[in-house]
Amino acid sequence: MRRLDNIDLRLIRIFVALAEAGSFNDAQIQLNLSQSTLSTHIAALEKKLGASLCERGRRGFRLTDFGKATYAAAKILFADIESFQARIGKESQRLSGRLRIGIVDGVVTSPELGLQTAIGRFRIYAPDVFLDLALSTPLGLERAVADGERDVVIGPMSQKITGLAYRPIFREPHGLYCGKAHPLFARPDEVISAQEIEAVAFSVRGYLHFDDLYRAHHPRPEGTVMQMEAQVMMILSGSFIGFLPLHIGDHWVGRGEMRRVKPTRYNFSSQHFVATRIGDRTPPIAAFVEEICRQAAGREGGVVGEAAADA
Repeated sequence: MRRLDNIDLRLIRIFVALAEAGSFNDAQIQLNLSQSTLSTHIAALEKKLGASLCERGRRGFRLTDFGKATYAAAKILFADIESFQARIGKESQRLSGRLRIGIVDGVVTSPELGLQTAIGRFRIYAPDVFLDLALSTPLGLERAVADGERDVVIGPMSQKITGLAYRPIFREPHGLYCGKAHPLFARPDEVISAQEIEAVAFSVRGYLHFDDLYRAHHPRPEGTVMQMEAQVMMILSGSFIGFLPLHIGDHWVGRGEMRRVKPTRYNFSSQHFVATRIGDRTPPIAAFVEEICRQAAGREGGVVGEAAADA
């Protein structure tokens, strides 16, 4: 096998993307490459490495044994590169490397939880840090940071995974909503009984199944979702009631498409945390955590102290 040079790193990254996508079609979309270009890159890498990396045909796409070994080695290689960049960035007082962030969906309209402002501020003084932002469920986020797949995650997490440091940042208020086609929409709150609430179809967040039922004193769900956007669709259908954060639900109330049901009775706040692995406080991670906390606190100036960060 010939000695690898810098151009091969790009080919290896393309191969890693292909392996994780699980098909050429999905990898094409992710990488924004044509099928012929992607095939050419993979063929070029196979030629340099001296063996076949994958097979595709009637039996579908699969990695060869050599491809699986190459993928595993590539993950270690890129982790080492990121570690090297972080160490060099720390020594030079310049933030660099790759920062993998995870967050729950449905927070972009929240001034406290939406990361857009924090990302914008972070990029001003850390333009060399490559940001990788992904959405997942709270449990998925905890597992991802515990397994080393994410560096920083934000959401209403369980705080139950050993080895993670959880820092509370914001309590997100929720309410119970129905769509304008729902039988409860036109009825005043004072005439809606608890028995009526318990009798209508209820959509729960799959990761908060029993919590949602308990908060509504509802006997059973008749629909389940894993994303806030899906919950919005269920409620807008007119067939279900369900909980939403106020910053989402009130938007649809303003459009006349939803109403909040008995707000003084059905309400709660969901505690959001920022979580990292204990001891994993590289300069990019530490800096971004501080920006998240600034954002959640609604402060435009100043940063949270390091002592508070570790509390």
